[in-house]
Amino acid sequence: MTRADVSNRRGDPAAELRRLAEGVNPERTLALVGLMGAGKTTVGRRLAQALGRPFADADAEIAAAASRSVEEIFAEHGECAFRRGERQVIARLLAGPPHVLATGGGAFMDAGTRALMKERAISIWLKAPIDVLMKRVMRRGDRPLLQESDPRAVMERLMLERYPIYAEADIVVETGGGPHRSAVAEIIAALKAYAEQR
Repeated sequence: MTRADVSNRRGDPAAELRRLAEGVNPERTLALVGLMGAGKTTVGRRLAQALGRPFADADAEIAAAASRSVEEIFAEHGECAFRRGERQVIARLLAGPPHVLATGGGAFMDAGTRALMKERAISIWLKAPIDVLMKRVMRRGDRPLLQESDPRAVMERLMLERYPIYAEADIVVETGGGPHRSAVAEIIAALKAYAEQR
């Protein structure tokens, strides 16, 4: 009996996701988009593991390139400078081999970045209810756009502004407050359906 067999008998979620992903082999990078708190990084890591693909987080790559945290870039140089750096980093990542890419909440709003994703990636919008998003984002105090007196009002404004643009993504996956592995399973199913339609 192999280690995978043992894992499956114990109900290993990662092994189950790998089984679900068998035969799913997208030729392009999978770019996860959506509001902060949608789970792009956590879901992205698990999706990459299930597909046997590398994973990259755009915000982490931007911070590494600038030798500063995202919060420091926002504070010292402003959002416009951050978006310029984000555009360059995402273009570099999309020029590389196919992988799973978690993008920042505002990345898909940039027309140039969005066009590049349409050309070189399969974009996947992780869409979650506001109560789920607020519960997740309030666990961390490092969200530059939420450093205001009413974070929920900010999130509601962002939803109004961004959802019509996020809706241009190739795939939309509704995620609730359940485990992240459920979102990964939904993405895998959506990728299978997407491949069949192509």
